[in-house]
Amino acid sequence: MAAERCAVLLMAYGGPGNLDEVEPYLLDVRGGRPTSPELVEEIRGRYARIGGGSPIRRLTEAQAAGLRRALGSELPVYVGMRHWHPYIAETIERIVADGRRRLVAIALAPHYSAMSVGAYERKLADAAAGRLDVAMVRRWGDHPMFLDAAAARLRDALAQFPDPARVPVIFTAHSLPQRILANGDPYPDELRASVAAVVERLGLARWHLAFQSAGATPEPWLGPDAGEVLRALAAEGGREALVAPIGFVCDHVEILYDVDVEYRALAARLGMRLERTASLNDDPLLIACLADLARRAASDRGWR
Repeated sequence: MAAERCAVLLMAYGGPGNLDEVEPYLLDVRGGRPTSPELVEEIRGRYARIGGGSPIRRLTEAQAAGLRRALGSELPVYVGMRHWHPYIAETIERIVADGRRRLVAIALAPHYSAMSVGAYERKLADAAAGRLDVAMVRRWGDHPMFLDAAAARLRDALAQFPDPARVPVIFTAHSLPQRILANGDPYPDELRASVAAVVERLGLARWHLAFQSAGATPEPWLGPDAGEVLRALAAEGGREALVAPIGFVCDHVEILYDVDVEYRALAARLGMRLERTASLNDDPLLIACLADLARRAASDRGWR
């Protein structure tokens, strides 16, 4: 059977498992360029606030475990990280050593950008060149199960408020430099499509699409920033808001610090109550979505 030599690779960004790993992790993220001691300490402080390290590897492994259960023995599942262990290249060595020759690769980022998903694809191509036939799932933010899962999380979060229909929802995704737009990058359009689909599912009347976690560089980044939206809502007399990070599928520093610490602190200063949707993590609907993506990609190549 063709599927006997096919595997699935889930790819995530990666993150330091403890505070000692923060500096080498940043060195990898910055392509070998040193990070100033001041910035290292600032970032280390953020990880200290969320428990001393990133949970991204543990949560990605939980997603992979769920996917293994969904796929059974049909397609073995591996995990590779873009910027920390186990690196994508390290996992590719394991896959090849296990005798696999075909690979379905899924980046755990639903919306395509050449700067994000494209970067995973380039690292994968370098590691797998000449050894694996790769089917890359480049985008899946329009998958009905992903959208249903996001809508369910949002519905649950809105139920925390006395009058859910009056609560403005701020959908967020990771900001990227504005220069991606010059090349026709589809990232913003794909985000807008996902948001529109969730809005339609729930019949939301008050919502915004914003960006978060922009890099500390002088060039312009996609906006508005979620903090700007919060300030505007407060200026209009708003006292409640809900953040729905639709561009992310698990808890990590951008959620646990940027939203739960920084945006909550800003909301408190503005006299607002701020809540957020629970991350999907290993939600059964997300796992079912990933299983469908894997099976479809393999079938499209005639591997199952």
